[in-house]
Amino acid sequence: MTEKNWPLWEVFIRARNGLHHAHVGSVHAVDAEMAIENARDVYTRRGEGVSIWVVPSAQIVANDPGDKESLFDPALDKIYRHPTFYEIPDGVGNI
Repeated sequence: MTEKNWPLWEVFIRARNGLHHAHVGSVHAVDAEMAIENARDVYTRRGEGVSIWVVPSAQIVANDPGDKESLFDPALDKIYRHPTFYEIPDGVGNI
């Protein structure tokens, strides 16, 4: 397998404990271990993260943007799903 044929991996980094993983970009690698090493070298050179996730791009499934109404409109009538419905205690951070 040549470098041009290496699978594409999507990279997610968690900046600090307690935060969510965020998509930061993509790397090419032959396997998951190499993808993590490549992601570390490319996206955390200055100690920006505490955790790395890599996912083969071919395994990610997304909805069609044209299906927005059928997927998301039913949720608009459920006010309890909106974060403004809840009161967050002062001691809780990163929400």
